[in-house]
Amino acid sequence: MAETWAFLTGHLARPRLEALLTGLPNLPFHPQVIDVGVKVAALMTQAILLRRLKLTDAVTKVIVPGRCRADLDALAAHFAVPFVRGPDELHDLPEFLGRGGSAPDLSQHNTRIFAEIVDASVLSMADILSRAQALDAQGADVIDLGCLPDTPFVHMEAALAALHAQGFKVSVDSGNPQELRRAALAGADYLLSLTETTLDIARDCACTAILVPEPQGDVASLIRAATKAQARGMRFILDPILDPIHFGFAASLGRYLAVRQALPDAEMMMGTGNLTELTEADSAGVTAMLLGLCSELTITNVLVVNVSPHTRRTVQEHDAARRLMFAARREGALPRGYGAGLVQIHDMKPAATTESEITALATAVKDRNFRILHDGVTIHAINADVHATGRDALGFYPQLGVAVDGAHAFYLGAELMKAEIALQLGKRYAQDEALKWGVASDAAPMDQTRHKTAGPTLTMRKGG
Repeated sequence: MAETWAFLTGHLARPRLEALLTGLPNLPFHPQVIDVGVKVAALMTQAILLRRLKLTDAVTKVIVPGRCRADLDALAAHFAVPFVRGPDELHDLPEFLGRGGSAPDLSQHNTRIFAEIVDASVLSMADILSRAQALDAQGADVIDLGCLPDTPFVHMEAALAALHAQGFKVSVDSGNPQELRRAALAGADYLLSLTETTLDIARDCACTAILVPEPQGDVASLIRAATKAQARGMRFILDPILDPIHFGFAASLGRYLAVRQALPDAEMMMGTGNLTELTEADSAGVTAMLLGLCSELTITNVLVVNVSPHTRRTVQEHDAARRLMFAARREGALPRGYGAGLVQIHDMKPAATTESEITALATAVKDRNFRILHDGVTIHAINADVHATGRDALGFYPQLGVAVDGAHAFYLGAELMKAEIALQLGKRYAQDEALKWGVASDAAPMDQTRHKTAGPTLTMRKGG
């Protein structure tokens, strides 16, 4: 017997929700739409649901709108049936239901992120610790101390001790064998980078050797280094080295393939900075492609660096990409539809409502509060008296009748400018919410159990 799922909604969205559910084929449940007596989902609260909601015994699950502010665990306990938060927009409901009524699971990954502290040799201890803490918060698993040529790292041992005291795993990245010997003796967890001629530096320590070709590009030397390390019982990771575009990039990709084919079980690393740092393109897309390659070749370590301002979110992007690729590979799926945060500028579904849906909404609105939406082509500002359209935020001013209400005009101007930016870039816009930029920016914390406090323009209008 099919389950019955109750979909909670408000007056204005009910017709659209009913039409949407009716049009979805082969649902594995019987849908039941319940109007809880509010105009829009954003007005739905836990107190209202406790007072008004009546469920039949047949209901096995309740889907609440994404913008409903309520403690779902408390509601589930009260009604003795699971409550699940659906998407913010009805437009996204089919995809949500295609996943069995649950959000994508991005909690897992199998890739270790080494995040480099650039020029650590010349940084103070306080700066090293501060940067390590920031990288850890962004998603790094290993703090990589980047050394400088011909610049003594006199406080390396102290830096390693201090970082270990705070619980960090630490690698030391140097081209100087003497520095790597010091790092090994001081207890570094990883040494970057060793070759077939220098791998013995890591032989008598507990660290893991990151092995690279010598000379550059010589896959045979890397395989020989791996063979020697294995024979000596050493822990090692192989990095064939990714080269920049037009300076050996294509050939370096071939080296990763060659090493994986020669050593199918060897642990490998890819340093992504030669692409993210040295390519004038948003780093999120570059990172996604490289982590996709890592996923296919089971490369489970990445070395990440941020020097250029345009890669300021590179650790967060690598963290998102490793979760996206792991989830897609686990499910045997393409890496799309997971909402991992790597789609930052142009959204995959920029319009949450169509022009016809907005027109229907305009006829149903009976109050003077403005609703602002865009349909992917035009911005709409509607209330009981006005249905203004356009593409330029400032062009709406003479249409809205708010010349004598400064606070309201300020609010509408800010919202319309957000809508204009969203329209120009092909992004989703939702009134009273910040535009979403994925992991390119930090999202403000959101308490989904209660509404936000009134903003300054609303407070001013009420004389507060």
